[in-house]
Amino acid sequence: MYNNFLVTIGLEIHAQLKSQTKLFSPDKAGWTTGENDEIHPISLALPGTLPVLNETALKMALKTALAFKGNIKNKSVFARKNYFYPDLPKGYQISQYNKPFCEGGRVNFFNNESTVSIPLERIHLEEDAGRSLHKGSYTLINFNRAGIALLEIVTKPEIKDPHIASLCAKAIRRTLRYLEVCDGNLEEGSMRCDCNISLRPKGQNHLGQKVELKNINSFRFIEKALFYEINRQTEILKKGEKVQQETRLYDSSKNQTHPMRSKESASDYRYFPDPDLLPIFFEKAFLKNLKLPELPFEKSQRFIKDYQLKAETAQTLIENKQSADYFEQIASEIKDPQKLSFWILGEVQAQLNQRNENFCPIPAKDFSSLLKMINKSIISNKMAKEIFNEMWEKGLSPEEIIETKNIKQISGEKELRTLIIQILKKHPQQVKAYKSGKNKLFGFFVGQAMKESKGQANPQKLSQLLTEELEKYESGWN
Repeated sequence: MYNNFLVTIGLEIHAQLKSQTKLFSPDKAGWTTGENDEIHPISLALPGTLPVLNETALKMALKTALAFKGNIKNKSVFARKNYFYPDLPKGYQISQYNKPFCEGGRVNFFNNESTVSIPLERIHLEEDAGRSLHKGSYTLINFNRAGIALLEIVTKPEIKDPHIASLCAKAIRRTLRYLEVCDGNLEEGSMRCDCNISLRPKGQNHLGQKVELKNINSFRFIEKALFYEINRQTEILKKGEKVQQETRLYDSSKNQTHPMRSKESASDYRYFPDPDLLPIFFEKAFLKNLKLPELPFEKSQRFIKDYQLKAETAQTLIENKQSADYFEQIASEIKDPQKLSFWILGEVQAQLNQRNENFCPIPAKDFSSLLKMINKSIISNKMAKEIFNEMWEKGLSPEEIIETKNIKQISGEKELRTLIIQILKKHPQQVKAYKSGKNKLFGFFVGQAMKESKGQANPQKLSQLLTEELEKYESGWN
């Protein structure tokens, strides 16, 4: 609740499917190529052309519905959604209206350590529109994108908070990427998010007037746009005025929304079944043949159980399927998932962010060897980080780097004790001062020992033996 107003949010996620060709025509689904290179008489709706449904795209859509536990309908119908816009060559869009192929389903994810489950209204297939390119005083149209298979995933209006809305959109993208049906690239537009939001006073049962925020291309912007809209609508309602039903665009540079057009209702689109496309009937055997991988939410639950990880840690680790598999390869070797998670989310993620890369190039077996060396006190954590950077840069194993640079932790009691006695003999005045109560000098001795050993002394073992030698000290050593 915000300022005594109840917030209601629903999401519409539009995801381009990774089929090689478009939804109803044989031209390539590659709208990032040269302008108007990937067009065909069918996608341009030239006279005499007939659409043919892309089976691969349909299977991708069905796998998505199964992943979200949706109810796949026995009969599905494509309809014509009629509206005029320059980037829509047909003058209508082939979509689904009152008979989508999937109804219901849920999106499950973690918010910190709590499980959130957002119900879905429907999932349906439609074709994408082209792109308008605004060049000064004129506009050009690129039809490469027109006709690409687009999956629309619509949540029920049951989200109460912008942060949860952003997490829900992330969870949908995560599932699409695990299924390998969409790359989920918001910046390039292969996944777009529309947010519907309304406010109503506390105690009012019916929903307030809905406003749609169109084509938001960042999870962070989803939150910011929704918070801005909450504040805007709050001010309107406080004045006793009515919120207008409309579609608005979010300007991230100004952190503001502004009107795009008045919001149409279903009757404005004059939906009717497409006469060129037959209804689709799904057989149970066909659906059973659609195999699903382990999905991200189920994987995160397993990570929590099998590796004793916190929910937030598990969800971060499974964000990328390749990274999750990498974690498991190493975890099976070192049997210390907690330490491994710290490394993956710390050092590895820092390197990825710094280098703008997507995956760690260090082989899992070499990473396992590095962490085993830490556990066996062969190297310290500080040494391991230096070796790790070399492994990333040069593609060498930790053993090769240690041999080349002669960086190995000194953990032997005899060697360390000899080193400590040498240090104490060199600094008798500091030893006497320490024995008289100046305990801070302990750090001085540790520093001297680390300097003499060129940082290779085992810090824990060094501290233990140094304490013992200082306690034994009376007037010096023979």
